[in-house]
Amino acid sequence: MARTPKASGDTASGDEHGTGAQFDAARLPPREAIVEALMRLAAEQPWNDIEIGDIAREAGVSLAEFRDCYPSKGAVLGGFARMIDKQVLEGAGDDLDDEPTRERLFDVLMRRLDAMDPYKPALRRIAVALRGDPLSLAALNQVALNSQRFMLASAGISTEGPLGRVKLQGVVIAFARVMDVWLDDDDPALARTMAALDREIRNGERFMERAEDVRRLTAPFRALAHSLTEGGRRRRRRDRRDDRNEDEGNPLGGDPAAAI
Repeated sequence: MARTPKASGDTASGDEHGTGAQFDAARLPPREAIVEALMRLAAEQPWNDIEIGDIAREAGVSLAEFRDCYPSKGAVLGGFARMIDKQVLEGAGDDLDDEPTRERLFDVLMRRLDAMDPYKPALRRIAVALRGDPLSLAALNQVALNSQRFMLASAGISTEGPLGRVKLQGVVIAFARVMDVWLDDDDPALARTMAALDREIRNGERFMERAEDVRRLTAPFRALAHSLTEGGRRRRRRDRRDDRNEDEGNPLGGDPAAAI
């Protein structure tokens, strides 16, 4: 998958928003200023040392304004993900519409890495800090699911249907593996990163083919299980109706001895 590498630090929004560039918070909306401030701080100091007051000061907003935008430092990472989503989706074109699905997905996910490139130093520190925090990782997984839903849609890939959730979670896991390579890949051509992404996409294709085969093979058994379940529900509903008829006029139940 040949691809012209994007120059490091070249973002859709330019140096105005890039980490490490001259930062003028007054020119940004508060939500975006807070995201940029957090990423600037995360590039320079450990994640666990950053307080919300530090972020507010760096962003040039009050704590009240911060609270109105985000409920926590972690939520700002969700804001960062949405900001990257927007950049990727706004940069989408129709030049790959006739290409195979694999090529479209490769292009979308590489454009996502391009959009994150100015924030690489911050993301390195954040990744190290959160690697041993299961609760934070679970929360970020949900953020990633939401982001990748739109990335797949941009590539023309459906996430609906019986295997939609499997497909979506698979892309989240695959992209996380690619990011591990990307964070340590300082080659401007990103050869290692592109090779890893190509490998993950191909592995994902094979997995989904096997999953689809399993779904087709088990369809008769699932239909039988559904039929048996529905039959059991209908019997329970009929039994409850019969019980109500026997208990009619006797608030203590169907056993007359209960009234003694």
